[in-house]
Amino acid sequence: MATTSMPGVGLLKGLGVTLKHLFKTPSTQLYPHVRPDLPPRTRGVIALMEENCTVCMLCSRECPDWCIYIDSHKETVPPAKEGGRARTRNVLDRFAIDFALCMYCGICVEVCPFDALFWSPEFEYAEYQMGGLLHEKGKLREWMDTVPPPPPLDAGAEIPAEVSDAIAKAERELEQAAQAAEQAAKQADEAKAAAAAPAAAAKADEPKVEAGEIDQETYDQLIAEGKSERIARSKAKAAYVKKQKAKLREQAASEAAAAPADAPAEAAAPAPAPAEVHVEAGQIDQETYDQLIAEGKPERMARAKAKAAWVKKEKARLRAEAASGGDASEVATPAADTTDATPEPAGAAGPAADAPQPAEAEAASAAEPQKKLGDIHVEGAGEIDQETYDRLIAEGKSDRIARAKAKAAWVKKKKQEQLDAGGDA
Repeated sequence: MATTSMPGVGLLKGLGVTLKHLFKTPSTQLYPHVRPDLPPRTRGVIALMEENCTVCMLCSRECPDWCIYIDSHKETVPPAKEGGRARTRNVLDRFAIDFALCMYCGICVEVCPFDALFWSPEFEYAEYQMGGLLHEKGKLREWMDTVPPPPPLDAGAEIPAEVSDAIAKAERELEQAAQAAEQAAKQADEAKAAAAAPAAAAKADEPKVEAGEIDQETYDQLIAEGKSERIARSKAKAAYVKKQKAKLREQAASEAAAAPADAPAEAAAPAPAPAEVHVEAGQIDQETYDQLIAEGKPERMARAKAKAAWVKKEKARLRAEAASGGDASEVATPAADTTDATPEPAGAAGPAADAPQPAEAEAASAAEPQKKLGDIHVEGAGEIDQETYDRLIAEGKSDRIARAKAKAAWVKKKKQEQLDAGGDA
């Protein structure tokens, strides 16, 4: 005979179970407010690294559902080195996966030889229509950002060649970028210095005024305006310096305006700038060419530098001829204008008759090659100039620097003595 329970016992048991779970935390996650913590190798969706794809078509051929669609075209790539042969390569146009057909077997990820396909833990890609599950390469590339990094290598394992090459390439690019930035900064500094040179020259031409006094009028005006005593004094000093500089400029301008009346016109007129000489580059300086070839320079570089040397020498020669011709005309002109001079009788003997004319003397001196210190060789450059050595030691220079500069001073003095002796001779 079945036992019967008292009425209401089942209701009490149910209420007990309800009260038991009423104060416990829920066992489910409140998605989407709480996202699940997925394992790193979760098969959520397939992502594409477009840069690694070579359009080998292995993934499309091995896919059992035929849900991968690939389109490409061929392009000709120029040779990487000069003299090489151009090659053709496949360029990816379209890479799409229809996830309405995909069964997430992962065969395409396994067979890809260039690591272009990866598993991404992304799973929020549901659509309202079946056609929306066909995703192109743009969307597949976005999912690549959620792919976790590969596990670290074991201790002592070698870095793969492609990884080491990529690291070396990145380091080279960083080095080139740093060099380009340094070069740009250097050019900017040079341009800044070139722009500041005229301002510095103008500043150097400014009259010097010692700032010590103040302009009493400016000082009283600023004090009346309520400025502090320190500000009023500093601005009054600046006003005093400004007024003094303006006064000195006016004096210099008045002196320059009065100078032509007192001084001859030749002294007041500025010296004319030498005219630029134009030389057509066509020949080469054989001496420079032979010297560069002997130093091991390539023939093209030696010829170019020899052409530049020939043009430089030709310009110097033409300038010297122009200068000698101008000096001779200037010397001959006063002699023609002199009316008080007594003409010398023909055949007169004496110093005036034997002495060469100024134009002839200048032409002769211009024709003779002048020696320079660099053309003189001194034997035994091992002694020192004691006076220079003692002065440098007294200034606190090191013995090595003092000795080197004293040797150079001794050689210079010896060369100057030989040059003077040759000139006297």
